[in-house]
Amino acid sequence: MTSAYRKFYINGEWVDASDRDSLDVINPATEEAFASISMGKAEDVDKAARAARAAFAEWSQSSVAQRQAVISKILEGLKARGDEMAQAISQEMGAPLGFAKAAQLGAGMAHFMTVLKILENYPFEEVRGSSKIVKEAAGVCGFITPWNWPLNQIACKVAPALAAGCTMVLKPSELAPVSAFILTEIIAESGLPAGVFNLVNGDGPTVGAAISSHPEIDLVSFTGSTRAGREVAKAAADGIKRVTQELGGKSANIILDDAPDFAKAVAGGVISCFSNSGQSCNAPTRMLVPKARMDEAIEVAKAAATKASVGDPAAETTRLGPVVSEAQFNKIQDLIQKGIDEGAELIAGGTGRPEGMDRGYFVKPTIFANVSNDMTIAREEIFGPVLTIIGYEDDADAVRIANDTEYGLSGYVSGETEHAQQIARQIRTGMVHINGAGPDFGAPFGGYKKSGNGREWGLEGFEEFLETKSLMGAA
Repeated sequence: MTSAYRKFYINGEWVDASDRDSLDVINPATEEAFASISMGKAEDVDKAARAARAAFAEWSQSSVAQRQAVISKILEGLKARGDEMAQAISQEMGAPLGFAKAAQLGAGMAHFMTVLKILENYPFEEVRGSSKIVKEAAGVCGFITPWNWPLNQIACKVAPALAAGCTMVLKPSELAPVSAFILTEIIAESGLPAGVFNLVNGDGPTVGAAISSHPEIDLVSFTGSTRAGREVAKAAADGIKRVTQELGGKSANIILDDAPDFAKAVAGGVISCFSNSGQSCNAPTRMLVPKARMDEAIEVAKAAATKASVGDPAAETTRLGPVVSEAQFNKIQDLIQKGIDEGAELIAGGTGRPEGMDRGYFVKPTIFANVSNDMTIAREEIFGPVLTIIGYEDDADAVRIANDTEYGLSGYVSGETEHAQQIARQIRTGMVHINGAGPDFGAPFGGYKKSGNGREWGLEGFEEFLETKSLMGAA
């Protein structure tokens, strides 16, 4: 039996879609529908954008205390409905239930907590010479979010936008829309004025394009593939909109010869790459090791791969669930075969489902060694549990290989502290994790090159939703 999520949330009300088109939401572990949504059209976006515009005048002038109260209420709702949210995320995109609760739900909540801290003492006005410099809400925002970290990617846009005084229209991924529906129900009970937050479901070519080009939307924030990001930017260009994008990645994980625990760094890199079934834009998918230690790295990586248990997302022992869809499964299979065909050394996994599984989009945790950086599997974002191990000659060679990519989202370096930081400064990415450091929700998240522009998370993510005004002679 499927659940129907057929309404949109526009101007403070749950309303019918303009069209009867619907889409089944597939559980990737079972390949069966567990929910259905309505598919929006441009006229639904138009209603939502106009509602957001009408609400902007009041919400942009709201007090910090009002914004804090709403955000705090949303946080309370997420806590109260945390189990339900985690269950939805697990069903819609395949995350193991424990991971969905600890990481997926936890990350989403962290963004609301972060902006509450920022609002405590953010200087919306400052005196500079004879002028007052004022920070104001950027306007009506359009959000287009992905399926791989569904709540996280919505929260890191919605939370700072609300805190800045913006109004918004959200289009979550049609592959993972149920978590967004639950969040919208929570927002509807938060005391937020009508029209400030609006939800329209649909696909990118229809609803996403309408958001990107709508004349009432001032800012578009998109997370997804680099290919789709280009289309968003083109659609927004005629409106001279502000566009921020968090796109693809092919992050290098450099393990230096002086890493305090070489084996631990290699094993940790495998686990990090496979986390979320490899469906993270900042996953460390290219492991760089000294050529002289390639054999050692292979043995450690093979052992680590055996611990990456694949199975039912509801089982406590499962570390890897399925990938999100049949299309994603097929893409990953094609790229694994491409690695084999191009001569990379397959040391774990391979094509096909794991043994004993005859349904669900489950992928074998796969590792290739002795990969050259010009191979397809080292160039393209696979977005699955597939790791490539590349050998390097010296520090300069490691940095050259790490930077030899069109992407620049994240990087990883393990080594003696000063040495690791020296290497990290040479990597052309928006973030570098040193010696296994995890995410920091107070630090900016975003990339260089074709990994996007602008920043999310923390203070920098908050300020993306502000405009700067100079009141000359006001001081």
